[in-house]
Amino acid sequence: MLGGAALLAATDLVSKWVAERNLTVGESLGLGPLDIRLFYNTGVAFSLGASLPPWTVAAATGLIIAALSWFLLASEPAMTGLSRTGAALLLGGASGNFIDRLDGRGVVDFLHSGWFPTFNLADVFVTGGAALMVLGAFRRQPEENPG
Repeated sequence: MLGGAALLAATDLVSKWVAERNLTVGESLGLGPLDIRLFYNTGVAFSLGASLPPWTVAAATGLIIAALSWFLLASEPAMTGLSRTGAALLLGGASGNFIDRLDGRGVVDFLHSGWFPTFNLADVFVTGGAALMVLGAFRRQPEENPG
C-alpha cells in the first residue's frame, strides 16, 4: 500500500511540475471537455481556508495525513483488495498535495472542466480512493479455508 501511494504521489508531483513548466497563470489550453489551466490553491478543497497562513494549512494537513496513515496501516490486514487499492490512492493523492504545499505557494491545480473548480491528479486519486474504500467496505473478505 505504501509503495503504491509513493508511486502515485510521485506521478502527481511530476504532472504538476510539467504543468508549471509549460503554463503561466491565466493561460488555458482547451482539450475538449477538459481545459489545462494553471492555478495555485493556498487553501484546501475548493480553496476553503485560503486566507489562513500557509504553514497552518500545511501543519493541519500533515497531522491529518499522519493520523490517516496510522489508521489505514493498522486496518490494512482486514481490508479487501479494493479497499487496499483505495487506501493507496487516498494516501498517494493526499501526500502529493501535502508535499506540493510545503513550499508555501499552495497546491498546483491544472485540470479545469468549466463547471467544477480547478483540480489536479492528486485530487482525482483522493476522490477515487475514497470511493474504492467505501465500495471495498461493502465487499466481504473471502473466508479462510479452515482445513
